[in-house]
Amino acid sequence: MCQKSVQPGAEPVAAHLSAMIGARSGVPAIMALIIALMPVALTQAAERAAVNPPPTVKDYEALGHLPDWSGVWNPNITDQDRQARDNMPPFNAKAMALIKHQLAEEKAGRPPPLFVNCLPEGQPSWMLITHNSMEILFTPGRVTLLGESDGNRLRRIYTDGRGHPADADPTFHGHSIGHWEGDTLVVDTVGIRPESLIAISEAAGVPNNGDMHVIERIHLVDKDRLHDDMEIIAPQVLTAPWKTTREFFRQRARKFDIVEGDCLEGSFDTAIDARGDHVFVPIQIGVGGNRIAPR
Repeated sequence: MCQKSVQPGAEPVAAHLSAMIGARSGVPAIMALIIALMPVALTQAAERAAVNPPPTVKDYEALGHLPDWSGVWNPNITDQDRQARDNMPPFNAKAMALIKHQLAEEKAGRPPPLFVNCLPEGQPSWMLITHNSMEILFTPGRVTLLGESDGNRLRRIYTDGRGHPADADPTFHGHSIGHWEGDTLVVDTVGIRPESLIAISEAAGVPNNGDMHVIERIHLVDKDRLHDDMEIIAPQVLTAPWKTTREFFRQRARKFDIVEGDCLEGSFDTAIDARGDHVFVPIQIGVGGNRIAPR
C-alpha cells in the first residue's frame, strides 16, 4: 500500500498528543480522531504550498489549446538591417557616439568584435540581431526558447503565475514571466546583467548599464510568420522606451532541423594523439585573431 509522506515534525507531535490522551481518562473520542488525522492534514497543506507542484493531465491537455509554434524559426535578417537604418533606438549622446563609431568601423571593414568571446548574446540582443534558427517548446507552466549556434541560447519564460524574485541575481537573459492574452504571449523580463548589449547589428551595440526592462508580445501574424513586438526600457542609455518588431519565419521541412553548434569549435582542429585517441587541438592564432596556416 502506498503511504503519504508526513510533514516533518508532524508524526512526533501526533504521537506525543496521542500518548497524552491515552494517559488521561474521559477525553472525548472526537479529540482522538482529530489527533489521528493531523498527519494527513499537515501533508495535504504541504502539498498545496509546494513551490513546483507536479503537472497534471489537465495541465498537459491545456497545451493543445495554445497556438502552433512548432517547427524551426529563422529571423528576417533583411528587416533587421532595414531597422538598423530606419528605426535607431533613442540612445543618449554618449551611447550614440559609440554606435556611430562602431558603424563607421564596420563600414571601413573593421567590424568591432562584439560577439566573438562565447559569452551569451543575452536579452534583448538575441531577439534583435540573431542570424540563427530557434525552436519554441511549450510545457506546463513554461515556454522555452532554444537557439542554434551556441549552447548559451536558452530562454525560460515562466507562465505558471509566479512573479519576479524580489532580489534576482542578474543574468544575461534575465528573469522572464509571461501570460497569454488570447494567442499572444506577453513576456516581462527584468534582472538582466548590465553588460548585456542593446545591439542593432552584430557589430554595433552598447551595454545597457543596468535597470533594463524588456516587454514582449509574441504572436503569429499568419500561418508561418511570427512577430516579437518589443518595448525596451533602458534609462541608463536610452532617452525614451524603444519599440521595435522582429520577424521570424517558419521552416517545417525536416532538412531544417536545429543543428548543434559551439562558438569555440572553430578554434580547434581534430587530431589523433600518440595513444591513438581522437582529440581536439588548438589552432594557432596570430596577431589580430587570424589563423596561422599549418606547415
